Parts: sequence; structure tokens; C-alpha cells
Amino acid sequence: MTVPDAPLTHAPPARYVDWEFAKTTGARLVPAGPRVTAAEAAQVVAEVRAAATRAQQPVAETARLHAPGDAPAPVVVDRPTWIALNADSMSALMDPVFGKLVDGQRKAPTEAMKLIGGKVTGGEAGTLLAFMASKVLGQYDLAPGGTPRLMLVAPNLVQVERELGVNPSDFRLWVCMHEETHRVQFTAVPWLRDHMVERIRTLAADLVPDPETLQETLTRLGTQLPDALKSGGAGVVDLIASPEQRAQLAQVTAIMALLEGHADVVMDEVGPQVIPSVAQIRAKFTERRKGVGAFDRVLRRLLGLEAKMRQYRDGAVFVRAVTDAVGVDGFNRVWESPETLPLPTEIEHPSTWVSRVHG
Repeated sequence: MTVPDAPLTHAPPARYVDWEFAKTTGARLVPAGPRVTAAEAAQVVAEVRAAATRAQQPVAETARLHAPGDAPAPVVVDRPTWIALNADSMSALMDPVFGKLVDGQRKAPTEAMKLIGGKVTGGEAGTLLAFMASKVLGQYDLAPGGTPRLMLVAPNLVQVERELGVNPSDFRLWVCMHEETHRVQFTAVPWLRDHMVERIRTLAADLVPDPETLQETLTRLGTQLPDALKSGGAGVVDLIASPEQRAQLAQVTAIMALLEGHADVVMDEVGPQVIPSVAQIRAKFTERRKGVGAFDRVLRRLLGLEAKMRQYRDGAVFVRAVTDAVGVDGFNRVWESPETLPLPTEIEHPSTWVSRVHG
């Protein structure tokens, strides 16, 4: 299903990851998506774009947050376009990290090593992007150094709405409510985007093992990974991280839980007056999350995606508990500054955040 809506951008050649190779690898590996005619594809794109516009006012009223007038409009993309745009964003996010790490090595890599290594890591990145491109319904792309944008992946919306057997118009609007909430979060709260980019870069730089500890890290990973896959617990990152790194990761995870939980609450709070079948959609969508196959489940555990599912649940519990205690405006104090973001323990115990912030 081809639904070009956003122009492809081209990042400059990367020194340590061949992002252009990642794009071509991802585009080659990603499944084509559900079968539709050209006319059906055009109709889907138009309806999703209209749903994204329609979601803006209900989200602003429910969240009591308003995107500025110059905030970029949402775009509708297909899977290869999603891969290309995310590769550019990953390049902008991670290349500075890779540069610092390599510059700090005692022996600089040769040009041949860079070329070979770039192809290998580019292929790995492309494979990951191909897997994710068939799963993501929508995403607010932080686009470090570029223009952030809300992306809605049309073929995935069509595929999931068919699998669930739900009303297509209601489902598309429901997903747009969630993603529009992310657009509002990052545009109505000016400091949030830069804060997240910096936290992720810092964590990524700290998580990459140096050559002296690489063998120890690989040994620990090989020992602990089988049990982790059986239990459904930690992802790969959790297994290779030190206690200090896990504490940093927990802080970033708490912010992600807030963002995802808040979006989930808003998309459901909009209610049946706007989305008549919202209760049915939520029930079927929640059940679908439990029904992945064995191979898919292993990949989710490896990538930490099952932890992301917990973010939706835990974050929504936090948002609802705080809102019940101090109202929507009281909850919105969470957006005042980095210091008012919830700590990991506060996601699990919302009353402690209320006590800290509201006294």
C-alpha cells in the first residue's frame, strides 16, 4: 500500500552507520501491507488526514493543552517512508554519540573499517526499522536538528482495523487522538523535546560498552538472556546495563510512561460523543496486545517492547490517579519543568508525586 504524503529527506552520509543502506535494507525487508486499490489508498489517506485534523480540538479541550498555531501539521505515510524518515532522525540523534565514542578510542578506525562497520550497522538498523514499520500506527518524530512531525502510518491502520473488525472511521479517529496528544505534549511544552533528546543521547552514550568491558558485557548477556526471554522480563538493554545505568534508564522510562499513559487517557476520555464505538475499540485493542505469536513475543522481549506495553498501563494509572486527586489543571503541573516530571517511584505511587509537587 503506497501512500506518499511526506517528502523523503536525505541525511548526509554517516561516518559510523550507513543510514542510506539502512533505508534501502528496511524498504527491501518490510512487508508490503494490506492489499488496496489505488483509489482505496487515496481515500484512506484523505480520511486519516481529516481524522488527524478533527482530533485536534477534542484533544486540546480534554488535555487542556494547546499546540501553537505554527506547529507542523500531521502527515500520512507508508511503511518505506516511515523507515526513511526514522533513519534520518536516528542519524541526527545518534551520530553525535557515535562520533564522541569513536573519537575517544585509543586507536582510531581506518576508513576500510568504517566502511565495513557502517554497512553492518546500517543493515542491522534497517532490519529493526523494517520490523517496527509494520507495527507502528503513528509516531511523533522528535527529528533532532530538523522539523518534528506527527506521522500516521496508513497501511498499518488499515491492517489493524481489519484484524479487529472495528469501525474504520472510529478507529482512525481514536488512533489520531492518541498521536495528537503526543503532538500537543511536545509543542505546547516548549522544553520537552530538547529535554528528551538530551536524555536519550546521554543514556545511549553511557550504555555503549567500551572495548575494555565489551567481553564482560557479552558474557553477562549470554548468561542472562535465555532466562529473560522465558520470563518476559528485561530487554537486552536492561541486561547489559549497570545499576547506575538502569537508574538512568528508569528515569527515561518514567517520562515515556507519562507521555504514553497521558495519550491513552486522553484518547479514551474524549468519549463516545466523538467516537461512538470507543469502548469496543479499546476492549478489542487491549485483547489484541495479548495475542501475539511466539516469534513476535520473543522479538518484543528482545527489543523491550513488552516493557513499552507496561508503560501504557502504568502511565495511564498514574495520570488517572493524579487527575482524581488534583484535577486536570493540577495534573498539568507535570509540564512546568523537568523537575516536575514524575520519578520512577512516583509512576508506581502517584500520591508521592502529588505530595512532592502540590505539598
